[in-house]
Amino acid sequence: MYDWANSAYITTFGAIVAVFFASTIVPDEGFAGLSGETLWAGVVGIGSFILFLVMPILGTVADYAAAKRRFLFSFALLGAITTIALPLVPDGAVVGFLFVALISQIGFVAANVFYDGFLPTITTDDTIDRVSSKGFAYGYIGGGLYLLLAFVLIFLSDNGTLGLSLAKASRISIAGAGVWWLLFSIVTLRRLPDEGEPRPLPAPLADRSRWSAYARIAFGATWETTKKLLEFRALLLFVVAYFLYNNGINTIIAVTGAYAVDTLELATTEIVITFLIVQFVAFGGALFFGWLAGKIGTKPAIVISLLIWIGISIAGYLLPVGKATPLYVLGAVVGLVLGGSQALSRSLYGSMIPEESSAEFFGFFTVFSKASAVAGTTVFALVSGITGSGRPAILSVVGFLVVGLIFLMRVNVREGRASREDWALTDTV
Repeated sequence: MYDWANSAYITTFGAIVAVFFASTIVPDEGFAGLSGETLWAGVVGIGSFILFLVMPILGTVADYAAAKRRFLFSFALLGAITTIALPLVPDGAVVGFLFVALISQIGFVAANVFYDGFLPTITTDDTIDRVSSKGFAYGYIGGGLYLLLAFVLIFLSDNGTLGLSLAKASRISIAGAGVWWLLFSIVTLRRLPDEGEPRPLPAPLADRSRWSAYARIAFGATWETTKKLLEFRALLLFVVAYFLYNNGINTIIAVTGAYAVDTLELATTEIVITFLIVQFVAFGGALFFGWLAGKIGTKPAIVISLLIWIGISIAGYLLPVGKATPLYVLGAVVGLVLGGSQALSRSLYGSMIPEESSAEFFGFFTVFSKASAVAGTTVFALVSGITGSGRPAILSVVGFLVVGLIFLMRVNVREGRASREDWALTDTV
């Protein structure tokens, strides 16, 4: 149900917020000599860099304080409230809009770290793929349902039925995503199990304030985890592979809306329809890849999804200007593999980490997830800014996908799952 809750935000972020920013907030002549799609890719990269720095620390603190549930609620609340506030930013206030959007994105991603941290706790090796895929599937339905409601509002406003301007309808839709996120998060928070008692602080830190001690432990534990990871080849290879191929996937997801406005010259309604197609196809796609992983294995299923992603990025480069149908078709293909690549990557990683430090390790996982978003969107922004076109920029993600696929092929999953017993997790001071 938390996937259901926050997916309204992330679908709106790509389908409406990015489009609204590029078409309404940014002046026609651009801002500081940059286009809307270049600015949008840049701010996504900045947010990712901030999260790259802080998330492993928060993950470690959550493990020691038995506070995953509390952190999940706090960051979900932050993200939802700033999403509700985002439509209040006036036209032309580019910096202000980007700042509020950045805070909402930080709330979204940070909450997801603690949400993901529950996965190894409430599943087994036999159920983790199915539960992870089911979560994504519910997210696609919830996000798709909200986006459908937003589309009806935008469509009726666009043709004059409601007497609202397209910009005002977009603002209402953005705020509604925050309300949806907040209300359905309550369902999750009321049902999640208690986490037990906090872990005791090491004796040398007993005289420190609790938060000071947690910060010291967090830095030390993150560094120790990084060093230990070098001794576990399978998990290390997967983290590197994920860092690389997630560059391509994150970049495509983050810039599609702005790319469709600035490069393909499509209307808001056409872009929202594309995202609706993605969402509802992704429901079946997530379940299909969860089933496929049970038949052929998690890693082979991810490999298949990455091969399709490579084809998607090449097709995106070739899309014609002003024609929505080819984008609709490509959106259906994206929906097919989106759930498979995301859900199975999460569950494969979760099956190779120690359960007792799941928040710490998912925080560590988020370092590479966010670092990949930094690299991918930064490359897109640079190529787009230099060439003046999003086409070569969207093609630039192919390299990340191909190299990531090569590393993934070298991961020994059986070795990685067996190595969980070898982790010597001790308090680090």
